[in-house]
Amino acid sequence: MATLIVPKPDPEPWPTLGPQVVSFLEERAVFGPGDLRGQPATLDAEKRGAIYRAYEVFPPGHPRAGRRRFSRVGLSWPKGTAKTEFMAWIAYAELHPEAPVRCDGFDANGQPVGRPVSDPYIPLVAYTAEQTEELAFGALYVVCSEGPDADLFDIGLTRIMRANGEGKAVPLAGSPNSRDGARTTFQGFDETHRMTLPRLRQAHETMLGNLPKRPLADPWALEVTTAFEPGAGSVAEATYDEAVMIDEGKLDNPSLFFFHRFAGGKHDLDSHAGRVAAVREARGPAAEWSDVDAVAAQWARPGADGPYLERVWLNRTVQSARQAFDVRAWSKLAEPGAMLPDGELVTVGFDGARRRDATGLVVVGVESGLVVPWGCWQRPAHLPDDADWEVPEDEVDAAVSDIFERFDVWRMYGDPPFWQDALRRWSGEFGERRVVEWWTNRQRPTAYACRTLATAIETGGLRHTGDRELTAHVANARRKDLSVRDEDGAPLWRIEKARPDSPHKIDLAMSLVLAWEARGDALAAGALQARRAPALASPADIVRVR
Repeated sequence: MATLIVPKPDPEPWPTLGPQVVSFLEERAVFGPGDLRGQPATLDAEKRGAIYRAYEVFPPGHPRAGRRRFSRVGLSWPKGTAKTEFMAWIAYAELHPEAPVRCDGFDANGQPVGRPVSDPYIPLVAYTAEQTEELAFGALYVVCSEGPDADLFDIGLTRIMRANGEGKAVPLAGSPNSRDGARTTFQGFDETHRMTLPRLRQAHETMLGNLPKRPLADPWALEVTTAFEPGAGSVAEATYDEAVMIDEGKLDNPSLFFFHRFAGGKHDLDSHAGRVAAVREARGPAAEWSDVDAVAAQWARPGADGPYLERVWLNRTVQSARQAFDVRAWSKLAEPGAMLPDGELVTVGFDGARRRDATGLVVVGVESGLVVPWGCWQRPAHLPDDADWEVPEDEVDAAVSDIFERFDVWRMYGDPPFWQDALRRWSGEFGERRVVEWWTNRQRPTAYACRTLATAIETGGLRHTGDRELTAHVANARRKDLSVRDEDGAPLWRIEKARPDSPHKIDLAMSLVLAWEARGDALAAGALQARRAPALASPADIVRVR
């Protein structure tokens, strides 16, 4: 089977509360929403194994004897393997007043004896407020209300408490409030491949930072996910990257247990039999109760999105067919810590809105090809739709001035909508030949500029600093095919958001398109040669015409 397991199992098994937790769940828990709703819970071999690892404790004689080995657990399984229900079962055990989920000493055989958590606080985090009741909390509601121990809980739509009031679970679409944030005993993050927005990533970081604040409760966090879309900057991607670094010996983090099952690369996805074998491998024991043939048949549908099916059903981290840029190639071009020296010849790209989206500034070294994001102003995600907000123009002005003061700016290409007055003001201040209105609503020039950047990424023609926000915008950019074609008859395309109201912004990506186009024009105009030989006559400005 194809898996990534961190850390790998030791030859000598660690003491674990896992067998007690599994027995408890199969005796006292029920299935959540679905065909088996209300029936006694059963765990397949892989989920049993995950619980055994998740509840390992330090052995007798160790300075931390009886304490949890892992404060973070990440599980990556394909779509349809009851990941959310699994999280609900773990939350149920952590909330239950009789569940053996913490070590209360060891028996004569050196195995831990379990006890319940005292006064548990359990936030279950979803990626949107609308999904809190559909994911783990919704499943927990059914498990508590329709199981044999319903009388032990005070069950509401916005919280589930122990009947005595000492402990509760709550649904969240962000971080706990300041009062509860330091009280977590267990916290669950569901569908972390969807947690790409800055506020969700920050909530994840904040909540992990809160874990050590209640040490006697031995708190921990569980993340469950399907394979992420590379480059989108999700919580799932960050955890996976961390696990890979641990597996490669580049990072030491003994507090993380990570398990990722996927279909290996030996399968022929062009045949039904090959897809069936791939789905079976990705699902593991869950394939026994899955309609594997029906899943495999989805690839044969006209217009089926193969990369999407590969990601969600085979649990492979593959790029969406609609992603405009090769994000795997982009990630290999990162040089964290790289800087543009003062005085370097640069080009600048500027794009954005004032109220609904984001506004971005990107600087590119003409000679070095180093890409540096210089500013991104984005509408705060927590604001209601009718709240008044606008990009602070004074901050944008200051950032633009800083660029022109620090560098030798050959051209700044800016998309005028919403910012035409500002562009004209900058043109008057810094030179009308240096600040140029570059309209992205022109199909053919914009399409060529997008393709030029895509080629540079694929061929390694640029470098970047690894900035997370810029990388997310590049990954968020979707390809929109246009009605026009190039001179060889190939269809042209430009970038757009996944949908008009998508919260996943692309403004830094479009700013990069403009900055990279300006760099190409600078090279074509001989700007580097002119700078090296100032005594020579300056070459005429050349702007490529498509």
